[in-house]
Amino acid sequence: MLVYIVRRLGLSVVLLGVAILATFFLHHALPGDPAAAVLGKQYTEAGADEMRERLGLNDPLPTQFVRYLGDVVSGDLGRSHVSNELVTDDLKRVLPATIELGACALLLATFVGISLGIATAMRPRTWWDVGGLTLALAGVSLPIFWLGFLAIQFFGEGGTLASFTGIPGLPLGGRFSAAEIKLGQYVADTPAATGFFLFDTLFVARDADAFWHVVKHLLLPAVVLSSVPTAVIARITRASMGEALIQDYIRTARSKGLPTRVVVLKHALRNAAIPVTTSIGTQLGYLLGGAVLTETIFQWPGMGTYVVQSILNLDVKPLQACVLVVAVAFVFVNLFVDLSYGFLDPRIRVDGDRG
Repeated sequence: MLVYIVRRLGLSVVLLGVAILATFFLHHALPGDPAAAVLGKQYTEAGADEMRERLGLNDPLPTQFVRYLGDVVSGDLGRSHVSNELVTDDLKRVLPATIELGACALLLATFVGISLGIATAMRPRTWWDVGGLTLALAGVSLPIFWLGFLAIQFFGEGGTLASFTGIPGLPLGGRFSAAEIKLGQYVADTPAATGFFLFDTLFVARDADAFWHVVKHLLLPAVVLSSVPTAVIARITRASMGEALIQDYIRTARSKGLPTRVVVLKHALRNAAIPVTTSIGTQLGYLLGGAVLTETIFQWPGMGTYVVQSILNLDVKPLQACVLVVAVAFVFVNLFVDLSYGFLDPRIRVDGDRG
């Protein structure tokens, strides 16, 4: 097991190096001149040359990379060329919103996807199976921006649901309503606050009304963002469980009189867990990418909105930092998934140690 872990850690270090190298070259791959973006209307050729010299853009690439690597290792991600704010401070402000939205979407997708996959696998070639696979296909096929606008139209405030039933729609626009609750000021003034509003309202402020206020704002974007991961996890679970349920050990377990719940959850699901775990891990990438559209549609003040603003302003340092954060998240999630294989299937540990 130790050899297996060391090999995976070594591979992760290599991937981190590749990610840092890729984000460094992003600075040179983007169209436009960062110096011109900084100077704006005050642009002159002489001013641009001076700005490039001050930013170190005239240095050789190896020199720039060594400097960038040192900055990343020390936690210095630079300053925004537009606002002159530290990028690390900006990320501390926007990352909790994206992590909270992505985590809720992933939990929702995992629970619904696995449940739907198990339900359809236990009733093959029935209406349950056909209906579940149809929903999964629709979830994968529908563009997230279209689904977001559809959700707003039907379930948002003043939408179709509210018009026909009188039931208040879900609130739209941001993580909370500043007119109803001063949550932003509370987080800024409270040292124990983390910026994760679900945690802060429930465990720091201990305010149930504020907690449900945050949940209502979070619900619609989380459901929309979870649509594709739910469909993918459901399809993978359906295929893996369908294969596991026809194995001899399942027939043996049933012949012993074990309850269906035990046969399905303890025996079949455990042996089908590796592809399901892989699908859950890989969906993190979609959640981070889909968050750009989802946050824009629902005016969610997270990293997705921050990326869009950086692209529009040709603000390279924030864009580099966001790409690096996503890449590092990918590496660590893949490492966690790889290590989980060894615990889910002991044969992988043995094969890894022998190899």
